Amino acid sequence: MSQYDLIVIGSGPAGQRAAIQGAKSGKKVALIERREVIGGVCINTGTIPSKTMREAVLHLSGYNYQNIYGVSYRVKEKITMADLAFRVQHVIKTEVDVTTAQLSRNGIEVLTGVASFKGPNTILVTSVRGSNEITGDNIVIGTGTKPAASAKVKINGQTIINSDQVLDMQNLPKILIVVGGGVIGVEYTCMFAALGVRVTLIEKRPRLLEFADQEIVEALSYHLRDHRVTMRLNEEVESVEETEGGGTVMAMLESKKKVTGDSLLYAVGRQGNVDELNLAAAGLEADSRGRIAVNEFYQTKQPNIYAVGDVIGFPSLASVSMEQGRLAVAHAYNKNVSSNPSYFPFGIYTIPEISFIGKTEEQLTDEDVPYEVGVAYYREIARGQIRGDTTGRLKLIFHRDTLEILGVHIIGEGAAELLHIGQAVMILKGTVSYFVETVFNYPTLAECYKAAAFNGLNKLSRP
Repeated sequence: MSQYDLIVIGSGPAGQRAAIQGAKSGKKVALIERREVIGGVCINTGTIPSKTMREAVLHLSGYNYQNIYGVSYRVKEKITMADLAFRVQHVIKTEVDVTTAQLSRNGIEVLTGVASFKGPNTILVTSVRGSNEITGDNIVIGTGTKPAASAKVKINGQTIINSDQVLDMQNLPKILIVVGGGVIGVEYTCMFAALGVRVTLIEKRPRLLEFADQEIVEALSYHLRDHRVTMRLNEEVESVEETEGGGTVMAMLESKKKVTGDSLLYAVGRQGNVDELNLAAAGLEADSRGRIAVNEFYQTKQPNIYAVGDVIGFPSLASVSMEQGRLAVAHAYNKNVSSNPSYFPFGIYTIPEISFIGKTEEQLTDEDVPYEVGVAYYREIARGQIRGDTTGRLKLIFHRDTLEILGVHIIGEGAAELLHIGQAVMILKGTVSYFVETVFNYPTLAECYKAAAFNGLNKLSRP
């Protein structure tokens, strides 16, 4: 039986960073991955493939330049799923190679197989080559999630698919039904709509992306409708049927409406990958959605067992998962590190993309915080005109009395990169005056910060 200081289960972003932090702390580390390749859902079926597909869609469709060259402009006239998959596979291979090299450089032993607990310190690793038990002083669970299933929607992997199967589609559908108005559903809705696919988006809540700023979501909803997306909000799927011989999928809604399409993407949440972990043997349990409860240090009920990443639930962001993995192992080995979750940024890769940090107007209103808002529009910034993005906007929310930045919300191409300027100012406790007094390169989208700051401060000076 092999003995390790640290055992990490799962090689996604959370597991990678946990393992590397352990190695940097001078510990003997084993990383268990059930796939033959490392990277987990993030690299192989989730974040990296979907964001790469988005870039392929934007390039091949000519979407970003249609404001300049006309809506008929295309880089490639007949785009196929093979065109999209080509770029995705190239990026996946590179990311797997880079991550494998990084783990090897740090002396981390990668074990292939399914992990299950035999006790709080013992893991059974089972693969086609057999099984063996290993022990570890500390264990980190970073097994991520899988698409949630529903008895109402029978996935067949061809015309009725989940989010892990999008790139396995043989043909680009003409009409697509997307069930689920969360991050994954909305991102894929945007991609297919940019390709000219007629999309119907079904969401049981009254609006999309409920955790994001309402004004920003309204702007996204406008763009979706402008690209012929039909949104069925406050609607829930009762059943899904496929015509005999295939070809047409019909979603029956509880309101008795019927929605038809060539294919259906079921993207209603994700479930924690805990089924094979045998958590009970370690004195642990997961909730009905497969999530494991942890404290502020990412410890479970067993102090030597930590859980990080999507398997512990919201916000389920790769960037946050990386940080959770690092923090958990640092805590396990008494390393003095810190991080503030209130400053974690959100990036939603819709078209146009959304990114934000801090509080929304709705949250500040509920908390009775006096605030003001400054807005800058890409169309008023030279760089916006040059790039052909005249629909984006940047929204600064700041305290009326102290001028402290309370939130930054952006919609538009480059939003996820642009946000980090606001993030830095917030973390360093800067005020909206910083943006007024700072010179930004011209022409850049960063000028939006200055324009938004002036816009907000001008409101304070009105009688």
